Amino acid sequence: MKKKLFAILMAMVMTLSMTVVLSGCGSDDEAASEGTETKGKIILATTTSTKDSGLLDAILPEFTKETGWDVDVVSVGSGEAMEMGENGEADVLLVHSPASEKEYVDGGHADEDGRMDVMYNDFVVIGPEADPAGVADHSDDAVAAFTAIKDNESIFVSRADDSGTHKKELSIWEKAELTPEGDWYVEAAAGMGDVITMTDEKEGYTLSDRATWLNVGGNTALKILCEKDPSGLLNNQYGVICVNPDKNENINHEGAKDFQNWIVSESTQKLIGEYGVEEYGEALFIPNAK
Repeated sequence: MKKKLFAILMAMVMTLSMTVVLSGCGSDDEAASEGTETKGKIILATTTSTKDSGLLDAILPEFTKETGWDVDVVSVGSGEAMEMGENGEADVLLVHSPASEKEYVDGGHADEDGRMDVMYNDFVVIGPEADPAGVADHSDDAVAAFTAIKDNESIFVSRADDSGTHKKELSIWEKAELTPEGDWYVEAAAGMGDVITMTDEKEGYTLSDRATWLNVGGNTALKILCEKDPSGLLNNQYGVICVNPDKNENINHEGAKDFQNWIVSESTQKLIGEYGVEEYGEALFIPNAK
């Protein structure tokens, strides 16, 4: 009886062991076939507009699926993102401040391939329906629109965070030969989505990238009052830069390079060009990698 019981127990153990082994093999094969093996992670320092617009949530899972790299996104202004790159605190940058990007590359902070164009959209001046400054009278003239806001001392909410949008705003004030100051000029030191919300609450004006506006603006009473300046002053170009791997031993240059090559590839450019069309009736970004 004891021998028979022992034999039964041994048979059960062997069956259980085989089940575990086969189950494990099946999981490995399934993971390999789906390409879900993770290599590690990269740190992407980028602007709030790429995150607030929803673009990164839409496309980054495809990057991980194709390459095996997970992405830690640090969403800040372009200036802060480039500062992270200079300090060796990020692997790759996706930013929208071309003049500053050129300085960054010229300063030796990028790898040998430098900066690459990725996509563009444009900036828009948004404000309340009542439009007390009469910005709509200058619907395609950014300088005139900003001048009208200052002359009327209407509330203007500035990003004030050294972002690409903030730099663009300052360049328009400079072009208008005006210095924004006073109680009417509110420095938020915040991301684009938060600034749009604040502008709505204050019934004021602000400058926004079109992508974030389309994604967030529908929840406000604001509207576009000035856009598509023929001078090109409201253009908004994005670029991708791999951080110089000589910064420190922690830079994941392999992963950064995979990201740079991926985001300018034909398939990803197609993804970018399709993003927003179904929901908003227009693309939020226009791909233009060379």
